[in-house]
Amino acid sequence: MPQEDQTNPGVQLYNALLILVDVVIFFAKSAYNIVMSLIQLVHPPEAEDVSRDIVLITGAGHGMGKCLSLQYGALGATIVCVDINEKTNSDTVAEVKKNGGNAFGYVCDVTSRAQIVDVVQKIKQEVGVVTILVNNAGIMPTHPLLQQTEQEITKTFQINVMAHFWLIQALLPDMIQKNRGHIVALSSVAGLVGFKNLVPYCGTKFAVRGIMEALSEELRADPRKPNIKFTSIYPYMVDTGLCKRPHTRFPELMKMVKPEDAAAAIIDAQRRGVVETSIPKHLLFLNTFMRNFPLKNGQLLGDLLDTGVNSDL
Repeated sequence: MPQEDQTNPGVQLYNALLILVDVVIFFAKSAYNIVMSLIQLVHPPEAEDVSRDIVLITGAGHGMGKCLSLQYGALGATIVCVDINEKTNSDTVAEVKKNGGNAFGYVCDVTSRAQIVDVVQKIKQEVGVVTILVNNAGIMPTHPLLQQTEQEITKTFQINVMAHFWLIQALLPDMIQKNRGHIVALSSVAGLVGFKNLVPYCGTKFAVRGIMEALSEELRADPRKPNIKFTSIYPYMVDTGLCKRPHTRFPELMKMVKPEDAAAAIIDAQRRGVVETSIPKHLLFLNTFMRNFPLKNGQLLGDLLDTGVNSDL
């Protein structure tokens, strides 16, 4: 069959009409999405039941990971606690069980892809298929870049970024096969805007944001249309001891977040299928501002808020 003559006026008109229709559909769908987003701000979706889920939480031995384990356990989920520290991890497992929950503990260095593959295989055999992954483990060296050692920078990226790849690669195939899965990643406000004394850390948290957005797009284009959801979290400084010398110009507006409150907000966002959220929620404006306004305006906002961390050296 001969190809259509693109110089034919009729063909050109037809192609122009197709583009016009696509543009109209684009604006109609965009308007619908905006309206639905506004409605969901007032009336968020119902929180899903997680009692049938197996939730794997990294860094479960302390801080945010422990709070997440306890709160997911209280909701009836089966908790898989993963941490490099056997003692603190076992303590978390024991506390979940003491509160009536169901939990299992696994020691794993998340910087090691081989260990992750082995541990995930054990979890599948001994517990079942993980349906919710919470990539929580992270470290935060806090001093100027020129005073950060090669070991510190490498370890920060191994824990804060590379572990996400290894865990997702190990767990996602079974989620897709089961057609049920949710991946939660802790980025940070430092994944939206740069902070002094946190150059490598900011780099890792910007990377997490990109990983989650790109993977979501990759699966959206997958012809199997797997039922896999993604939630990225952008917490302000959480009072877990990770952030040792915080400062802010507006202490009432920019309070450090209690780990229990942060965990509750993360779980609520996951259960409601929220794609992105900041903690506390009033910092959502920062997310929008930093993505849609020129860099210099972002710098002006940073100067106004004057919040961040001082060097620990």
